[in-house]
This record gives sequence, C-alpha cells and structure tokens, in this order.
Amino acid sequence: MGSIVVRNLGKAYKQYTSRWGRLIEWVLPDKEKPLHTLKWVLQNVSFEIAPGESVGIVGLNGAGKSTLLKMITGTTQPTTGSVEVSGRVAALLELGMGFHSDFTGRQNALMAGQILGHSPDQMAKLMPEIEAFAEIGEYIDQPVRVYSSGMQVRLAFSVATAVRPDILIVDEALSVGDRYFSQKSFNRIKRFLEQGTTLLFVSHDSTAVKALCDRAILLEKGQVAMVADPETVVDCYNGLILESANGLSAKRRRELDSVREVVRPELVESFRARQVEGFREMHAQIDTGEIRLVDFRVVSEADKVVCAVTTGKWISIEYAVQADVDLEDLYFGVSLRDSLAISVFNTNSYALGKGSVDLKKGDVCRIRFAMRVPLQVGNYGLCMGVAAGGLGTGGFERYLLNVVNAEVLEVLGTGAAARFGGVVDLSPSFSCLIE
Repeated sequence: MGSIVVRNLGKAYKQYTSRWGRLIEWVLPDKEKPLHTLKWVLQNVSFEIAPGESVGIVGLNGAGKSTLLKMITGTTQPTTGSVEVSGRVAALLELGMGFHSDFTGRQNALMAGQILGHSPDQMAKLMPEIEAFAEIGEYIDQPVRVYSSGMQVRLAFSVATAVRPDILIVDEALSVGDRYFSQKSFNRIKRFLEQGTTLLFVSHDSTAVKALCDRAILLEKGQVAMVADPETVVDCYNGLILESANGLSAKRRRELDSVREVVRPELVESFRARQVEGFREMHAQIDTGEIRLVDFRVVSEADKVVCAVTTGKWISIEYAVQADVDLEDLYFGVSLRDSLAISVFNTNSYALGKGSVDLKKGDVCRIRFAMRVPLQVGNYGLCMGVAAGGLGTGGFERYLLNVVNAEVLEVLGTGAAARFGGVVDLSPSFSCLIE
C-alpha cells in the first residue's frame, strides 16, 4: 500500500515588471537587486495520508489544488518543502491530454500503459479488459482526433486503472464523462479502496467527497484552512462558496466545531440532549449578521413537538427568525440531510411559488413547512436558510443565513417487514398477469 507525506510545501512563480527582466537576470545571474517578485500559489502546506486512507481536497478556484497535485505527482517542482510518496501511483489529472491525435485509441493505450510502467507484453494482456471497460467499440481503432471528450475520458481512465495502483490521485477527471461512465468509474474506485488503495481525490462534487473520503482538506488562498472529517470540511467549503456568491470578504473564519451566536443557547442544549452519532452540533454555515434563528422545532400530526416520526407520516418543520436590520424580498428554505451530509430533500418558499417577505428591524417571522416523510429508517439532519432576491435560475441574489443540523429527526420503522429499500418510498404498485 502507498502513503503520501507533504511537509511545508510551497510553490512560487516569478513575476517580472518588464518583458526584459527575465533575460537580464539570466544574463546577469549575480545581479544584487532582483528584477522579479514572487507570487506564492501554495505556502506551508503539510499533511500525511496513511496507507489505505482516502482523503479529499476541496477549495475555491485558484486555491492551489491542481498545483498541489502536480507537485505530488512530480510534474512540477516545489519552491519550498518536500513530498514523499511510497508505492505505485496512478494519477488521473487531465485525462487524454497525453494522447496523440493521429494515433488510434489502441496505439495510444499501448503507449500510455508503457509510460505508466507496464511492459508491452503486459499491455497486450490488459487490452481486452481496457476495451471492455472503455466501451467505445470500433473507435478503439480510429484516430483519437475523431473522439469526443467523453470517449477520451473513457479510454484514458480505463488505461490508468487497468491495474490497481497503490496510490490513486484524481483531479476532477471524471467530470467530463457521461453519468453512466462516471458511476462505473466511481464503482471501480470504491473497489480499489476496499482492496487497500490510497486515494487523494480533488473535486468540486461535495457528495462524491463525502461518499469516498475518510478525511478532507480545505485549501484557501494557497494554505491549509482546515483538516477534518468530510462533512465538516465540505460545510466550511460551501460557506466560502456562499460568501463568494454574496461578494463578501472572507473576514470571518468559520470555526465549525463551535456554535455561532446566531443560535440561541437553549436551542444548543436541546440539540446536545438528543445528539446523534454521525451528526455534529448545529452551526451557521453562513451568517451575514442581518437575521438570526430564534426557534426551531418539528411538530407531529398530533400537534406535538417531536424528534422522531414513523416513515410515511406527516410532520411540520417550524422555525422562527428575527431581523436585526430592515430586510426586503426574503425567502425561506429547509433541507434534510442523511448521516453523510448528503441532501435527500430541499425546497424553499421561492421554489414553491410563494411571495417574498419584508421585515423591519426587530420583527420575528415564523416559518412552517408541512411535508410527508417517506424516508428509509435512520437519522436526518434538518437545516434552514434565508435568502433574498429570487432569480429565475432557482438561485438567489444574496444568502443571509444557513444553519446546519438545527435538529436531528429520527425516522422509525412501522414494525412490519420493510416495504422498500434505498432512501425514499416511491409508493410503487405491482401487478402480475399470466396469460
């Protein structure tokens, strides 16, 4: 099995004030005053990945994710620090970029395999499996220039993973492919993980990071901002996305392990009393300070406050918010997330076709979402949000407040044999006709 150790890694590029500066420094290397400044892309990055561990890396565009992977794979040399990699590495960074457009897919596969360290005889034995997994048919013997981007992804991934590596490094490589092949590829990655492969996975797909990774790393402006479980890191990452969408500066570092002032202390104690394994304490993923949560509860059909419901029954999710400033054009949302923090349902008043709400400073607004809960038995985190300015695309101009895990709802079985598997009961009917 493979491991990765990154110590104080940094990467800087020289920036010159004039086009002649580089030439002058090259001709006069002993010149006392440099003609360049250093632009640091990464600084002081340190972490370790143990054999068999899967670690995700997330961050906004420009955070330094791809540069980090290039240094780990050796395609870019660091300015400071070191990288130690043990084991055979398969890196899926820019799939298909090394293919020669005039050669056939088969010829490119054979050459790519040899670059990965496989002998010609070994590649000849692997080709039938590569062809079968790629599923590009007769195109395998056509020039790559006639391939779509999806076909190149299929072939490149099939070659790179034809033999299980000790370390698998993936950088958004599968986002180009179609959904069917993406799912097929993720299944292969999961099998590798079960067999002991170490995974370093960079993606903007939060669901995939939570599903595949044991830990996650958040990069922000070239530095490690957080190393924690995937749910915690993805929550902070989503907060940065919302801040970016709002045009806000990152002046507030979100400490997701502590509860923000937006949540009343009594609500926190109520949650802690019923805290469920797999769910962290409630926290504000985003909070502009304009509106705050003052109450949150789940009410049963019998009009009683509950923390559990039988699958298929109706509940009301009710919460109250108080405006700290005058606000206009507000909409309110709610979502349910499973123990992996994957959203199983979300909606908002804008999506439901309801009008916006205006609040004066000090106003308290009480929100109620009534819904049936046809979910599989388990625990679900309930979240709420407030946004302003609904857009036709389904988004909003500004996000004011988003509280995660404001409550945990336990969905109970009926006591009878399970009538469905998966996540949600689609209430199927069945008929059988013999003629």
